[in-house]
Order: sequence, then C-alpha cells, then structure tokens
Amino acid sequence: MQYQIRILSTKKLPEKQKLQLLNADFLVVEDDYISIQNKDFEIGKVNDCLIFTSQNAVESVLEHKKIAGLKSKKCFCVGEKTKALLEENGFEVLEYSDYAAELASVICNQYPKISFTFFCGNIRRDVLPDALRLMEIRLDEIEVYETLLTPQKAGFSVDGILFFSPSGVQSYLQENKIDEENCFCIGNTTAEALKYVTPNRIIANLPTIESVIMKCIEYYRQQND
Repeated sequence: MQYQIRILSTKKLPEKQKLQLLNADFLVVEDDYISIQNKDFEIGKVNDCLIFTSQNAVESVLEHKKIAGLKSKKCFCVGEKTKALLEENGFEVLEYSDYAAELASVICNQYPKISFTFFCGNIRRDVLPDALRLMEIRLDEIEVYETLLTPQKAGFSVDGILFFSPSGVQSYLQENKIDEENCFCIGNTTAEALKYVTPNRIIANLPTIESVIMKCIEYYRQQND
C-alpha cells in the first residue's frame, strides 16, 4: 500500500481547493490558526486615492455606512483577489501588484504627488508606509480590522504544512514545533517568519492560496518520480 502524504493547512480551505489536494491522494487536515475581526472606525477626510493590501481590509470598509462616498476615489491594491473584490463592489483600481514592495515602488516612481489613505489591519507590514514616507508622499492610515491568533495543538504528525501569513506561522508555533515537515509558504514574508525555525521552506510561485496548493502537489509529485 502506498504511503499517503499528510498535509496540514493553517487555514480552512474552500472546497474546490481542498479537493485539489484530496484528488492528489493527500490526507488533508485544516484549521484556522488566525481569525479576522472587523473594527469600528471613523472615516473623516480622505486623501486623493485609497490603498488596500488585503481582502480583509476591503471587506471591513464595505460594511461602513460611508462606503458610497469612498467609491469616487481611485484605488491602489495588493493582490489580484483584492483587486477583483474592489471592482466587484464598484471601485476603480488604478494600480495593483502582487507584493506591497512592488506597489510601493510603482507609487513612488509614478505617483509621487498624490496623497493616500491606507486601510489596514493591526499588524500591517512597514514596507509600504515606510517607502511612501521616505519619499514624503502623504499617507494617512485607518485601522479597519484586527488579526487574532488562534493557536491550537495539532496532535498528529504531518509531512507538509501550508502557511498563508506570518501571523499564521506565529500562531502555529505557539502550540507546535517544526521538525522535518516541509513548509509551503504563500510568499517571502511568510517564509521569512520561519527563517530560524526550519530550512524546509518552499515558496509558492504566486502569492495565492491556489499557488501554495499547486506548489505542494508539484513538490511531492517530483519526490515520487
């Protein structure tokens, strides 16, 4: 009988994505190692354009009573799915990139005279705000959601772990240790959070859940060839 690869996802996967792993004959265990909580926030004066670096920020802003007034503002965002969510809800996306550092570079080089309002979470990274402020580009931040760690003991051994954020790594490590497991990471920052924990870090080609899953499947297929 062939050994079945055991995969732990630190995020509950949509059924279609979970099926990709199951169809590859993996045993899949999943749980949410972080949770997102929208915050009450005030929208006062808003700058020329809006910045979103996650779908979570968009979803929180969409619930605000002043949402209609924001739709006249053009948006800059990180991630194809963030872009799609904005456009589905009537926003115009002027620029988007796969990574915050890339978006910061676009803004600094092409839009240095524009002011921005950044809708973010409580543990947003510094890379984009720091780059804009270094160029003296006006940036106001509004915190619209919180990322809460929900650590739990895995209680079983696995071959691979899927990580989708640095906070997911932090939460997992509060109750578990990593030995020989392969860690499949959604991007460089997530992999960086594992830098001193394990050398077994494999980064997805694109910063999407689908790409993490495909990287995992490809990796074990190559191992079995």
